[in-house]
Amino acid sequence: MQLLYYSLALYLSLAAADPAPAKSTDTPREPCTIRSPTSGAFFDLNPLHIVPPAEAKSKHPRENSWNTTGHDYGYNFTLNFCGPVIEPLEKVEGVDKDLLRNVSAYYKDASGSVFSIGQENHEPVLRGRKLVLNYTGGSPCGGSSKSRRSVDLLDEREIIDDDDDDDEKKGKDDDDDKHDDKPKNPASGGRRKSTIISMLCDRDPLSPLLTLNFVGADQDECTYFFEARSSAACGGIEVAKQTLSPGGVFGVIAIIAFIVYIVGGCVYSRMVLQQRGWRQLPNYALWAGIGGFLKVPFKRPFKGL
Repeated sequence: MQLLYYSLALYLSLAAADPAPAKSTDTPREPCTIRSPTSGAFFDLNPLHIVPPAEAKSKHPRENSWNTTGHDYGYNFTLNFCGPVIEPLEKVEGVDKDLLRNVSAYYKDASGSVFSIGQENHEPVLRGRKLVLNYTGGSPCGGSSKSRRSVDLLDEREIIDDDDDDDEKKGKDDDDDKHDDKPKNPASGGRRKSTIISMLCDRDPLSPLLTLNFVGADQDECTYFFEARSSAACGGIEVAKQTLSPGGVFGVIAIIAFIVYIVGGCVYSRMVLQQRGWRQLPNYALWAGIGGFLKVPFKRPFKGL
């Protein structure tokens, strides 16, 4: 018993003299996850990621990425979350072949040309209380303005007035001609298409996993806005991943219970029952009886053999 006291005192003295360094709480997060610095809510967009059918573990995997209709815009858009689209892309306007496997959003115009509207991004951001996912580095801006005719801006109508306004109009036209030297093609400035996806929480259990809608694009066709409603965009509690199998967890619990049984029984037998030696073990009489029962067949061999 004194040896136990001496060991405990030595351990406490060593722990006080050389404390262990505190572990850093800034553990790296999983891709496509973020924690709100204000509310502490944890967001995980990985359930929205679609993997190729060859890599999927489910029996009936999806064979295409997420799609949404542009309606009056004239295009249908294809997107994926937390990874590139699973559709094979052989040629994308303004994108190198080495980067085709990183395209996370694209559309195809009437002529069949494919335009990327962003490369994959695994880092969502919080704009106040808004969860946003942004894709950048797509095709050059303005490359498909000629093929899209359904959304062309309406020209200003000319106002027919008295002849006195003709001279004034001519002077204005002359001034406009002077400023026509500026390049009209926004792609000449090196700008590239990008995508902004606003993630909205949907807690309805009957709703699909994702409802994706196209909101609009800017005049230069450089930035495309989408709205995504999903239960994955609802903040929750971060659940630690289980590293042990159910059998391993049961084994650990059984070992801990056995250690508690032995140590607790020994302490009780020594302190309360004043037992010494092997008699300190809990239920010593039971274990000794089992051991004696197993020794009987070996002491008296069978005479008929």
